[in-house]
Amino acid sequence: MSAVAVQSEQSEQSTIVIPAPTRDLVQGLRNIAEFGLTIVPDVLTGTTLAATRDALYRAAASDRNRGRERKFGLDYAHDETNQRVWNVLNRDPLFEDLAFHPVSIDYVKAILGWPALLGNLSANITGPGGGEMILHADQIFVPEPWSAEPQGLNVAWCLDDFTEANGATRFAPGSHRRNRAPTAQEADEPTIPIEAPAGSIAIFESRVWHKTGFNRTTDQHRAGVFAWYTRPIYRTQENWFLSLRPEIRQFASEDALVLLGYRAEGLGLVNGASPL
Repeated sequence: MSAVAVQSEQSEQSTIVIPAPTRDLVQGLRNIAEFGLTIVPDVLTGTTLAATRDALYRAAASDRNRGRERKFGLDYAHDETNQRVWNVLNRDPLFEDLAFHPVSIDYVKAILGWPALLGNLSANITGPGGGEMILHADQIFVPEPWSAEPQGLNVAWCLDDFTEANGATRFAPGSHRRNRAPTAQEADEPTIPIEAPAGSIAIFESRVWHKTGFNRTTDQHRAGVFAWYTRPIYRTQENWFLSLRPEIRQFASEDALVLLGYRAEGLGLVNGASPL
């Protein structure tokens, strides 16, 4: 297997082998099975990447100027250097292209099956001197013991370069095989940065332990958009029926309608039938 070695945060001597970026779905699925994560390079490029990045920073600036910032429960309360931007699906049509991107949907269908739901599409921007978040797994809403299959999938879109220095998301390779969330005593579990160039996506299953890294730079921001998908038995984190702009639903593809809950099977019905 092609892989790269990186140093863990707790030992300059120890190295952990993680998978090299790949555009091959089969290899990517192997990476997720073994490490809990895979990286797909060059999904966004050129003017599309630049426009999407600009759209996110505009949305973040608008939230700050209008006093609409919302803290996240897994961020440390004292840290004011990380900014969350919620429901970016509503902020610009470019973000629809992320949520419903064919690469993402291929992984969702392969790992979670179909139908699945888009739980949320949010962003995290870490600023200079930015603190870490609490080590966690995304499916903490699932009672333990967990099953041997993930209940969700996170697709992280790197709109800036993700580096160890600027607070790249960190994860504990292989932690998904523990089938449980980290305890408070494991808050300092060794993790490694998910380093990837802007335009890459990092895909990790919902049992993987991870956190925002510490931004040690004096002049860099690190922006990522996180698309969160789940099996259809779970409630979405964002209530699309209340918050979604009508035109997104009106012009959505069939796959997008399924992910938003407007094409339903068994659960989420209206008078016994799919909402649309």
